[in-house]
Amino acid sequence: MTDNNFNQPLGGNQMPRFGGPGTMFRLPSSEISNELDIGIVGVPLDIGASNRSGTRFGPRSVRNESVLVRPYGMYTKAAPFDSFQIADIGDTPINTFNLADSIRIIEAHYDTIMASNIKPVTVGGDHTISLPILRALHKKHGMMALVHVDAHADINDSMFGEKECHGTIFRRAIEEGLVDPKKMIQIGQRATGYSAGDFQWAVDRGVRVVQAEECWLKSLVPLMEEVREVIGEDIPTYLTFDIDGIDPAFAPGTGTPEPAGLTSPQALEIIRGMWGTNLIGADLVEVSPPYDTSGNTSLLAANLIFEMLCSFPGCIRR
Repeated sequence: MTDNNFNQPLGGNQMPRFGGPGTMFRLPSSEISNELDIGIVGVPLDIGASNRSGTRFGPRSVRNESVLVRPYGMYTKAAPFDSFQIADIGDTPINTFNLADSIRIIEAHYDTIMASNIKPVTVGGDHTISLPILRALHKKHGMMALVHVDAHADINDSMFGEKECHGTIFRRAIEEGLVDPKKMIQIGQRATGYSAGDFQWAVDRGVRVVQAEECWLKSLVPLMEEVREVIGEDIPTYLTFDIDGIDPAFAPGTGTPEPAGLTSPQALEIIRGMWGTNLIGADLVEVSPPYDTSGNTSLLAANLIFEMLCSFPGCIRR
């Protein structure tokens, strides 16, 4: 397949950016198909969130703001739409009245995506969605490395008696053997907790926890060099990016904002630093449009998703 056969975003000189299809990057929409290399998926869930709601509207809002993203990375020279067949494969159906059933539905939907050999890039939705996605990917790829950007560790044993919600998922992922804790890096955790040892459960199992204070006022390029050394080039790797990992000055539209977080340039450095790993999927979660009155959070999220596309192995650098 040549470059000219790949789907391309609809350009701003072909159709004004306020018009055209409502898909991610104004790409063609598609059914789940073996013809695709990467599928962009929305999961409009927010019943797993513990504070602000509204992430059910995240996929639609991020798609709306993605009209401003152009097809080439001007610094990295990355050209994802010349490298892969990419399409927007729509939203995952959920049961908006039942979290456990929604988790089951999401996993089954991603089982179908995995059967078509599509690498999923997911727009959330609250962070609960990462657990059923990881379960589906594990069936195909086995134990994975994980890079997790977030203000929170999400390793609670339970919340309000629930074992599966947005604050428990990575405890479950480690317990179930979905991810290798010795090849798991958490970046951006910060603020206050319920005890001095709130992050320790993961550390005790070999997870590298890079708190936000370790990231203040410096480039994260050296950190990502360390991350690539830990993960290596071959092990299947998943990137999960909670938008609240970024300081609310840059990304206020989220459910559980915490001050003194990562900057937008640091977010780009982290995602660009995934280049060189065996990335098999990624997600961007916790955008809550009701708290994003300017649209800036959704716009940043759309640009981060573009950078994720650029970080898959095989992406051409012009």
